[in-house]
Amino acid sequence: MGRPIIGITGELEAARWGIWIREAVVSPVSYTRAVDRAGGTPVVLPPVPAHSVPTLIAAFDGLVFADGRDLDPSLYEQEAHEQTDPPDHRRDRFELLLMRAAIDADLPFLAIGRGMHVLNVARGGTLTQHLPDRLGNESHKPDPVKLAAHEVQISAASRIGRALSAGPAQVPGGHHQGINRIGSGLLTVAWTEDQVVEALELQGHAFGVGVQWHPEETDDLRLFEALITAASEAGAAEAGAEGPGAETAAPAGESVSSVPQGTAEQRPRNGAANANSRNTTKAARRQAARR
Repeated sequence: MGRPIIGITGELEAARWGIWIREAVVSPVSYTRAVDRAGGTPVVLPPVPAHSVPTLIAAFDGLVFADGRDLDPSLYEQEAHEQTDPPDHRRDRFELLLMRAAIDADLPFLAIGRGMHVLNVARGGTLTQHLPDRLGNESHKPDPVKLAAHEVQISAASRIGRALSAGPAQVPGGHHQGINRIGSGLLTVAWTEDQVVEALELQGHAFGVGVQWHPEETDDLRLFEALITAASEAGAAEAGAEGPGAETAAPAGESVSSVPQGTAEQRPRNGAANANSRNTTKAARRQAARR
């Protein structure tokens, strides 16, 4: 059985190697290592123009939306806070298009840190640009550089709860922004004691999970393993459902959840995943992308 191919969003930055200084596609190696160790084949994706997005969706079995700088606040109709990072318009445009296309194609994804913010904004949600203004402290980013362990409460009925076990968990993180208004179709499935959203799941999706913390920086691969399993099984389930007269499933109903409520819906799974079935699914995505 082939290993699922997982795209990981990267960014363009000036980098130096040897005598060269060039703009380069960069991504923390912790993401590629986590995907590889969990059983996938990682590929780092640069922010490319919109015309390449359908091809990427057709080619990959799953996606990781990686952390990075703050999203441009104008994307959720706010003025920039003085503490908000200067925007990377190229990456913002690419990742919002890629996220919406992944949702439309029912492509499994794991969105981490900034990635969870991309998910929320793609679904019409908004962000709190500087949590200390809301909370009165910097407890969610006590160190400007290092990640800090903090406790989150995880819903027992969620995918994350089934992967990590429900209840309190210690996770590494560090962020000054957070979810404000929850986007359409998203459920809050983890939160902190001070009611900051720590995880979201997309209803009716093969695997649409966003977390505020950084699982790639730990030895706990269970979230990545859940993504790899979904990437393998979704291909088999979709290929098995295809045939003469088969119809595309209707979009799931949309709803909005607030902390701490939320129950994730789970699609039926087919355990007979293999490389051929994933290729069939990719071909179907390519055909849909051409329409």
